[in-house]
Amino acid sequence: MVSEWNQIIGTIRAIGVWDIVDIVIVAILIYQVIKLIRETRAMQLAKGLILLLLLYFVAYNLNMKTVRFIMQNLVATGVLALVIVFQPELRRMLEHVAQTKFNRLNIFQSSQEKDSQLAGVWNESITTIANACEYLSKTKTGALIVFERETKLGEIIKTGTVVDATPSNELIGNLFFVNSPLHDGAMIIRDGRICASGCFLPLSQNYTISKEMGTRHRAALGMSENSDAVVVVVSEETGTISVAQGGVIERNFTIPQLEQRLRHEILHSHEGEQQKQNSVKALLRKVKK
Repeated sequence: MVSEWNQIIGTIRAIGVWDIVDIVIVAILIYQVIKLIRETRAMQLAKGLILLLLLYFVAYNLNMKTVRFIMQNLVATGVLALVIVFQPELRRMLEHVAQTKFNRLNIFQSSQEKDSQLAGVWNESITTIANACEYLSKTKTGALIVFERETKLGEIIKTGTVVDATPSNELIGNLFFVNSPLHDGAMIIRDGRICASGCFLPLSQNYTISKEMGTRHRAALGMSENSDAVVVVVSEETGTISVAQGGVIERNFTIPQLEQRLRHEILHSHEGEQQKQNSVKALLRKVKK
């Protein structure tokens, strides 16, 4: 017993700093993977994969040649099969990674100017869209409005019709009017302008949301799960205004609350990004001197 304890202590002492870092990184990766696939069909597939690995371990130790042969062949082709089966989850995982703070390095982003003039455009647009939502809510006209932020929504825009217009109560009301050909899709707001309408959004795979929420709410939630966009939904049945962001949907917004939320999420994040860019530029100027 003493010798075993001494062996354990010796092993612990042999662990270096980089070994600890290695273990921590692996633990974080495993935790993030479990967090991403939790409550999805991928979780059930992961459980099945663990059972197969346990079966292979038992067959290997008990020298069950036939089972071991089958399991070895499954492992040989298993990587390709997993990529195919887990394709939606892998894509979602990569999209989540792309939404981290690393995307603010602007390596793959366009050199689009984000100045005070753009903030002014956003300010007017938010007021106009909030007023339009008040009308849509009173008339119980269903609406789905996506505010693009850091994550670019080019693929989503391609599914709809490009509008490229300044927001107005009349235009928004006409686009979401029941007999309009674009009323069923989503409206994309980019840089304070109506970029496109009638766009198709990815539906959320979260089956725990209330059954009172229809396809619009599920689409809004799905869009918020796959990007950093802020999505506003107006219910066609009740006229209730909801906001989806970060995979969470909040309901029963009043117009002042909606306007305040949009200003906080869009204008404040824009100002914060502007300050960071100015700080980096100032630092580079100091380095050059």
